[in-house]
Amino acid sequence: MDIFQAIFLGVVQGLTEFIPISSSGHLIIIPWLFGWADPGLAFDVALHLGTLVALLWFFAGDWTRLLRAGIASLVERRIGNDPDRRLAWFLVIGSVPGGLVGVLAESKIEEWFHAPNAQHNANAMIAMGAIIALLGAALFAAERLARHTRTLAHISLRDVLVIGCAQALAIFPGVSRSGATITAGLALAFERQAAARFSFLLSAPLIAGAGAKSVFGIVRAGIAPSEALFFGVGFLSATISGYLCIKFLLRFLQSHSTEIFVYYRWVLAALVIAVALGRG
Repeated sequence: MDIFQAIFLGVVQGLTEFIPISSSGHLIIIPWLFGWADPGLAFDVALHLGTLVALLWFFAGDWTRLLRAGIASLVERRIGNDPDRRLAWFLVIGSVPGGLVGVLAESKIEEWFHAPNAQHNANAMIAMGAIIALLGAALFAAERLARHTRTLAHISLRDVLVIGCAQALAIFPGVSRSGATITAGLALAFERQAAARFSFLLSAPLIAGAGAKSVFGIVRAGIAPSEALFFGVGFLSATISGYLCIKFLLRFLQSHSTEIFVYYRWVLAALVIAVALGRG
């Protein structure tokens, strides 16, 4: 890896983590397309921690308010009609499906789609292309068929469980955490901006949990001093691009649909499948 690749992949992570086009898919597809060396798990973790910092940074006021509300609900043993207390616990509940699926199946999925230091399986890349296209179709249907009138003030436990289960599907590269949760939110008739906002808030606990688990393993194995610069550059570029992407997308969805991302997914899926078939 060189500095350019570290910066480029960091920017890609920052953009694709929040735009519903799959960050995990892009971090596999781009090195595969350009013939770059596999950057490895440690670098991937650095990029995800960068987007986690972007989430904490952008929503700092929300996190402070929700944390206080959650603690107050524990101390008083009551949620009542406080929307912040309710949202805080909904984020906890909504993270459970993804957490369970991650613990039970992440290593198997990772091994098939992205085995370390191994050539990518053509069948796995074709499957990823199909996944990218199918989620695009689901997003297209949710965009066209549902009425987008509900706000986060209307969110219910049922909504949270549906969106949480959708987030669990992001264990498959190509699905996209934000893509799955925004699609579910739109299908449940939420406004585009509300669906995106809840999607971003809901992603933080899982990114933090997965990051903490991976960091523990990396610290035990150690990082070569020569790699530290690349990790730092990738982390910083993912943080900055992620912050700017959140800001852009929330504003964009106030007056635009998600269909441009659907078309991008379909073009990307066609490209991945064509290249995989061509390479055999």
